[in-house]
Amino acid sequence: MKKQVSLLKEFTKGLWEINPTFKQILGMCPTLAVTVSAINGIAMALATTFVLVFSSLLISLVRKWIPNQVRIASYIVIIATFVTIVDLVMKAQFVELSKALGPFIPLIVVNCIILGRAEAFASKNNPLRSVLDALGNGAGFLISLFVLGSIRELIGSRTILGYQILPNGFEPWLIMILPAGAFLTLGLLMGFANLYIERKKNLERESLIAQYKRVGREEITDEVLKEAGV
Repeated sequence: MKKQVSLLKEFTKGLWEINPTFKQILGMCPTLAVTVSAINGIAMALATTFVLVFSSLLISLVRKWIPNQVRIASYIVIIATFVTIVDLVMKAQFVELSKALGPFIPLIVVNCIILGRAEAFASKNNPLRSVLDALGNGAGFLISLFVLGSIRELIGSRTILGYQILPNGFEPWLIMILPAGAFLTLGLLMGFANLYIERKKNLERESLIAQYKRVGREEITDEVLKEAGV
């Protein structure tokens, strides 16, 4: 019988363990295109999170009534409904942000993060777990876009969220607000993230092996380490 994870773990796994950007490498188009500034990254992530949370909730609620043959088409209709709501609200209330993000708001409907969580999680779990999973993945997406946008804005424009951080003597790197700067920054962040995760896992593994040896347990199989999460 499959062991059910805690509600807290259901939320926190999206922040780091299955972070949509750094671990799953999903949603790359908006990640690379809109993060010329931190505020653009925040706005894009919040819009995506809104659609992710409410589409996961609705899909989880109606999952038993959706025929398997048309489930993907049904998911897209549900997702497109919430994307339309976000697009209209942004055009009405946040005109400048809507212009800055351009076509990437309507394109949330084909964002792999949303359809992926709908198919892999919301269609198989209850509404509470689906919402927590969506919130965690949305928060992980928000963190990654904010960090990426802040670095590009800082080095490319000397500012973060419009406030000047670096002195006038610093010459902005134009490449950081171009597509090449997005690829370069994202690649470096993914490399650092994976190095950190690997180092953390090795330390936990060594600590667990040392504990087992202290209590006289000599046989430490891969299954034992996997059960311990290392």
